[in-house]
Amino acid sequence: MIEQLLEYDKELFLFLNGLGTETWDGFWMFMTTTRNSAPLYFFLLYLSYRTFGWKGTGIILVAIALLITCTDQLSNFFKYGIGRLRPCHEPEISSVMRLVKSYCGGQFGYFSAHAANSFGPAIFFTVMFKNKVKYISWVLLLWACIVAYSRIYIGVHYPLDVVTGALVGSLFGWLWAKLAIFAFQKAGV
Repeated sequence: MIEQLLEYDKELFLFLNGLGTETWDGFWMFMTTTRNSAPLYFFLLYLSYRTFGWKGTGIILVAIALLITCTDQLSNFFKYGIGRLRPCHEPEISSVMRLVKSYCGGQFGYFSAHAANSFGPAIFFTVMFKNKVKYISWVLLLWACIVAYSRIYIGVHYPLDVVTGALVGSLFGWLWAKLAIFAFQKAGV
């Protein structure tokens, strides 16, 4: 059963990756580059300050740092523990896929840290700004989906890598948001 699931995953990857065109390559490379999300993060930092003040913003910064550390390190643990090759390192399909980047990245890809590290903050801030900032959840979830999909588009992750990363990131984002809310209550924010 797992072998069949992995085969479907490869087929879906080749289909989605094959939809790409040189016209869109620049956009997807921009979206997959972590530092290009900095304006969004600075905007969220500003919203945090406006909504929760300095003390609340400090708690949020600590929670986000711990959230990213957890999802990133868990991703590395799974990558080396599972040992599933990235599509661009997989001899069976590397010759028929589109690799948009100039390099493939690490040898293993399950699960996507980019997906986890984009969905984690998206869910975290969705919970934190619930009923406080209109439409923020839609913007953040759209951004997370685009970042996650970019990993398939550029050829470095299978869809299952991305979906797992999104689920792990969402779970940790929710958990750290609940912990931040608990810290708010203890700190009188």
